[in-house]
Amino acid sequence: IKEKNTSFNFSGFTLQDQPSLPGPYCHYFQFDSVKNDKNISVRCTLCFGRKLFSAAKNSTSNLSKHLANWNGNVKLTESPTGITAAAANVDSTSDGPTASKQVKIDVKPAGLGAAELKKLVAGYVVEEMLPISTVDSESLRRIIDKIPTKRGVQLPQRKSFSEYLEREYDIMNSNLKATLEEADFVSTTADIWMVKNKSFLGVTVHWINSALQRNKAALACERIKGSHIFDVIGAEIEEIHSTYGLHGKVVATVTDNTSNFAKAFRMYQSCDLESESEKEDDEEEPTFTDVINVLSAPSTEGQFSLPPHYRCASHTINLISTSDVEKHLNSSAETKSVYRSSMAKCSALWTKASRSTLAAEQVEDISRRKLMVPTSTRWNSLYEAITTILTIPSNELNPLCVKLGIKCFTENEYQFLKEYISVMKPLTVALDILQGDECTYGAPLPTLTTHNKIHKFLDTSYCMLQAIKTRFNAVLESQEGRLAAATCPKFKLRWLRDECSRVQVKELLITECRTTAAATADVPQDSQTPASPDQMDFFDFEIQPRESFSAENEVTDYIRSGHELEILNQFPTVKKIYMKYNTPTPSSAPVERLFSLGGLVLSPKRNRLSDRFEKLLLMRYNHYFTPKEKKTSGKF
Repeated sequence: IKEKNTSFNFSGFTLQDQPSLPGPYCHYFQFDSVKNDKNISVRCTLCFGRKLFSAAKNSTSNLSKHLANWNGNVKLTESPTGITAAAANVDSTSDGPTASKQVKIDVKPAGLGAAELKKLVAGYVVEEMLPISTVDSESLRRIIDKIPTKRGVQLPQRKSFSEYLEREYDIMNSNLKATLEEADFVSTTADIWMVKNKSFLGVTVHWINSALQRNKAALACERIKGSHIFDVIGAEIEEIHSTYGLHGKVVATVTDNTSNFAKAFRMYQSCDLESESEKEDDEEEPTFTDVINVLSAPSTEGQFSLPPHYRCASHTINLISTSDVEKHLNSSAETKSVYRSSMAKCSALWTKASRSTLAAEQVEDISRRKLMVPTSTRWNSLYEAITTILTIPSNELNPLCVKLGIKCFTENEYQFLKEYISVMKPLTVALDILQGDECTYGAPLPTLTTHNKIHKFLDTSYCMLQAIKTRFNAVLESQEGRLAAATCPKFKLRWLRDECSRVQVKELLITECRTTAAATADVPQDSQTPASPDQMDFFDFEIQPRESFSAENEVTDYIRSGHELEILNQFPTVKKIYMKYNTPTPSSAPVERLFSLGGLVLSPKRNRLSDRFEKLLLMRYNHYFTPKEKKTSGKF
């Protein structure tokens, strides 16, 4: 019997009488029997036990649903063109039904390999700053068991995983050295962090690539023992620079205003470098040194030199907004009284709310937020703490003070705090701008000298304006700062107040363009065969100037161009100057952020970590295990 218009083959028919099976996945099914005029019974060769199920003769939708629902994890291959179901299930030489042949399925392994699994788990451990013993956790291993992996792939134990992290750290260091070798200019930031009776020297590096993107990476957070005197700091920074081959590339190193860093760079700076007079502040404490150790130790002076030293602009502004402002307010009897009384009441409120849970709950019920307590190590913290208090209306603040048992604020004190916040807000905004990751060294001068909100307030206080001029004197008078600002397309010469200053900075930029072009000029390559000396002697020409471009024209065209950063690609010499003088960051905030991450890694339960702490921290800061497509701009 031969069924007409059927979609599947029936066993027992000859090959020439049977039609081809419809659909690209027909070879995964085997005909069993005819149920009625419309339906047939088939078996799936992929299912365990090969259970029978019904399918229509003229439709394959039921078969497709079965493959999708029950064999979704199998990579299916389409049936080759021209092969019939009988060719797969029926022997053409036999007259009757034959046993079906085993269908070979080309399924590529979809599970994770050993290398990929270790990298994913390492990214989880490093990025979340977890202990390495996490890999031995039973809960994590139960999660890993649910992830499809290749046959025999297992998560290594703690010891093997630690060795894997060591190898990955070496690879990261090699890649970073290769990247820094390609950079023409780099800058570094440095600071010392003290935690859990230990001291660490942190160093970060920054550079601008050819696409004008700022990049950063952590170089070290190594243990430093002994006194933090200038020669120890200078030797450690020099060694870190040498390890990564940064000699001759470091444009500047940015640190805070502490006396030991300032003295280290003053004592070990090259004679040929144009030094900005690094005068120590009046508040700097003297450094005491053991005379016996100094006399017995070999002299290291003159053996190495450090790059130019830039003081952190954010730290300097913070000193102005705290110590200088305090001196100014205490200089007058009228302001001294209201300043001290208002600050004393604010301190009492902060102390009460931070030490008493009942007081903290009462504050939160009224202000809907917790009070911020100022700290000396966090910039702008005093401003933000007072701002939080002022969010509470005066008619609610005094009843709160009564509940907490502290003195109430008078109307004069409350108005003083509001005026204090209004005056200090421009400085805090400038501080936040200068400590940004994308901020370049061209930002301080426009921020401090242009007609902006800072001078609208600070012109009323001669003392505060003098503090800016005194503390930023080296920056305001430096050629590096002017060139950095002038080569920033968003600033150019617009930040200068008078036409005479604009002309001076323009001439300075033109001179720098000539110097840069002469230093980087390439010898023209002639594709023709050079003429012999006899032939050249036959001709007598005037000596032509070697300079093939006009520095004046390039600078003029640059100043008239737009304000997008990409516009520098049209002016190669100005771009070179921009990359040189804007590589340094105006703030040492990047190394401070390194220490913030270090505090999360060096937790109380992990304070016995040795050099492994530095490696885990550097891999976390550099986001080594983060996929490149998911890294934010500026990450190594």
